[in-house]
Amino acid sequence: MRRILSTALVAASAIAPVAHAATATTTFPVTATVLATCNVSATPMAFGNYTPGAGAVTNTSTVSVRCTRGTPFTVALNAGTTAGGTLAQRLMANAANTLQYNLYTTNAYTTIWGDGTGGSSTQPGTGTGVATPVAFTAYGRLLDSAANQAAVTGAFADSITVTVTY
Repeated sequence: MRRILSTALVAASAIAPVAHAATATTTFPVTATVLATCNVSATPMAFGNYTPGAGAVTNTSTVSVRCTRGTPFTVALNAGTTAGGTLAQRLMANAANTLQYNLYTTNAYTTIWGDGTGGSSTQPGTGTGVATPVAFTAYGRLLDSAANQAAVTGAFADSITVTVTY
C-alpha cells in the first residue's frame, strides 16, 4: 500500500500544472531639503568687584553658535540696553548712574565687537552642524577711567543682544 500511494503522488504531481506568479515593480523618489538654521547662546559676563583707581577689570563670555553644516554666518553684539551706551562706549547702569565697559574680539582689547558699524567688528563663522557649536569669546574690559573712578557704590548691570545672521 505504501508503494501504491507514493506512486500515485508522483503521478499526480507530474500531471499537475505548475503555477507561475506574475509580478510588477515600480520605484518612487524619496527626497528632503535641509534648511539652513542657526541658534545661539552665551554665558554671563560678571566683572565682579571693581575698586576705583585699582586698574581695569576684565572677564569673558562664550558665545556658542550652532548652525547647519556649511552655513556661513556672522555674529554681532549690540550696544546694550543702558541709555547713552554706544558701541564705542558701552555702559552698565545703577539707576541713573553708569559704569563704562566694552567688549572686544581678542584679549588685546583693540577691536570692539559690535554690529559692524562705527568701526566695530562682527565675527564670521561657518556652521559645523547643529550638534556642534562654534564658540567665540567676547573679551570684556571695565575701564579704570576717570568716569568710572567717580562711580557711586552699588551693583551695575547691562544686557547685550547677540544676533546671528545667516
